[in-house]
Amino acid sequence: MSLTPTFGSLKPSQKQEILDSNYLKFNDGASGTDTFAQQYLPEIYEQEVERYGNRTLSGFLRMVGAEMPMSSDQVIWSEQNRLHISYEGCTNDSTTNTISIPVDLAPTDPKDYVANVVSPGATIVAIDALGAELKAVVTASNLTSGDLVVAPYNAVNTAALADTGVKIFVFGSEYGKGSTTPNSTVSAGAADGYVSVDPSFTQFSNSPIIIRNKYVVNGSDMAQIGWVEVATEDGASGYLWYLKAESETRLRFEDYLEMSVVEGEKATATGAGSAANAGYKGTQGLFAAIEDRGNVNVGFTAANGLDSFDDILKNLDTQGAIEENMLFLQRQTSLDFDDMLAGLSAGANGGTAYGLFENSEEMALNLGFSGFRRGSYDFYKTDWKYLNDASTRGAISGVSSIEGVLVPAGTSTVYDQILGTNIRRPFLHVRYRASQANDRRMKQWVTGSAGGAATSDLDAMEVNFLSERCLCVQGANNFVLFKGV
Repeated sequence: MSLTPTFGSLKPSQKQEILDSNYLKFNDGASGTDTFAQQYLPEIYEQEVERYGNRTLSGFLRMVGAEMPMSSDQVIWSEQNRLHISYEGCTNDSTTNTISIPVDLAPTDPKDYVANVVSPGATIVAIDALGAELKAVVTASNLTSGDLVVAPYNAVNTAALADTGVKIFVFGSEYGKGSTTPNSTVSAGAADGYVSVDPSFTQFSNSPIIIRNKYVVNGSDMAQIGWVEVATEDGASGYLWYLKAESETRLRFEDYLEMSVVEGEKATATGAGSAANAGYKGTQGLFAAIEDRGNVNVGFTAANGLDSFDDILKNLDTQGAIEENMLFLQRQTSLDFDDMLAGLSAGANGGTAYGLFENSEEMALNLGFSGFRRGSYDFYKTDWKYLNDASTRGAISGVSSIEGVLVPAGTSTVYDQILGTNIRRPFLHVRYRASQANDRRMKQWVTGSAGGAATSDLDAMEVNFLSERCLCVQGANNFVLFKGV
């Protein structure tokens, strides 16, 4: 008599060894490994491997700026124009000794407004693109057309100058004995009108955008058991299960808060398919502001040595000449600076004041900055992780690459339209929407019926993140953007 199947037919062995014949099988899998005799079980590491290190990218704005509340849909500020009178792009008619200023009294963009404010009796220097120079006194000035009739000091006419591309600037005035200034009450079109120059300013504005993100997990998945021990950049650690994803969503959102105001663009195109046509307004970010109103250096390399960097300094001299500046660079550009500085003597690259860091070199080094001085400027250099990360700007090279940015330290004086007075603000700062009843700097709230108090019949937990903010880049003429070639 035989029974099929046969149960409990374990065969003893003379040796202590694991065999299919003396251990119960987990099932009859053909692989032969799905048995209770799984001495081949893997050794499991419960902790995640942080193969990308610290993955967060934010922190740049915390180093260089500040955050301030605002209550409007727009922030407006005004910046001073230059003190002295000069014009570029003038034309020259040597037959009549007339230099014409390209006036524009009704421009499409108010910042393009150009008026003739040169009065008769003013003395000017005129220079063309080839280097020819002429000094003259203005004998007549038409405020409407911008025509200046001049009398050269060392020539009988203005033939030494090119017909186009002439630059002029006022360096003083000259009047005869017993003279009076020209009549200041004549009409704007009169040839002898004296212009009382009122201080002018250029107005800029930016608008905040609403940045949102959300993490959703359903109630069933919340009840699952996890076994991988995790650690995140914000300090959360342990067996977090679904909370790991929520924590990383928050970290990603915090990076977006900075990336949005660095990369932001205003929606200027209005045609079909454009963001503006779809109802989005955008915001002007750091890169866009510098390209629009600042300085762009293309192709900085150590091979050009100090000459390339000194060209930057010469340009800064023509702007605000801010003494202390911070350089946030991607890896190759940082190495180019190191190579450039390696050729300097100890006296040339030493003596940095570290005034930005309370005159503490140790504090600067702790924050990842190294300092050097060139000319009358102090520079503090550090790597900017955002430009090195392969998931963001670090994967871009060539013409479109951003290789670094020079940010002036300290504060600027601007006229606040709301307060009606001059105020001091960091050159770079964030404005966020807030009032006594609602602070939108960084909002977080939970909805749904899982994971806490029920707010709806949704069988899930929704973690919502929101912020409304924009970046103010004041005195952008003192900023430098380094771009690839």
